[in-house]
Amino acid sequence: MSQNKKPFLNNMEGIFSAISFGFFLLLLGILFVSTPDLFGKISDFFTDLGIEEVSNSGVFLPAPENPQSHLALYTVMGTVSIAAVVFQAIILALRFVISSSWSKRAETMGSFVYWIAVAFLVQWFLIDRTQWFVFWSFIIMAAGVSLLVRAGVMALSKM
Repeated sequence: MSQNKKPFLNNMEGIFSAISFGFFLLLLGILFVSTPDLFGKISDFFTDLGIEEVSNSGVFLPAPENPQSHLALYTVMGTVSIAAVVFQAIILALRFVISSSWSKRAETMGSFVYWIAVAFLVQWFLIDRTQWFVFWSFIIMAAGVSLLVRAGVMALSKM
């Protein structure tokens, strides 16, 4: 890479950080404006948390005592994850356009895969089935897949 291109890419990474933070704030504002009493729903969720056994395992973890009463909050989570998928896709495309480093491309690709999984899992396990501990098990697996994708992209970039 030429010496003139490095300062440009460093500036672009700062711009990506600003865009990401701005997107987060915009999304947060939209969610609170579009979801009536979101603070109340969040408060109700934390008030409803109790200690539940994980599927006859002898392990007890926090879980909502009435998980089906929080569907509106799960829907907000689904909306956030879909917005994150779209955002990560745009950032990934931009990273290829400006020739970001492969490590940044791999990081964004891993995030993209993770948020796709989260969007699916929120819909499948929280909204449709309300299976709290199954949801979290799959979220952990999604994080692992995301890391594997990131490692795979990095490995391919070295070929």
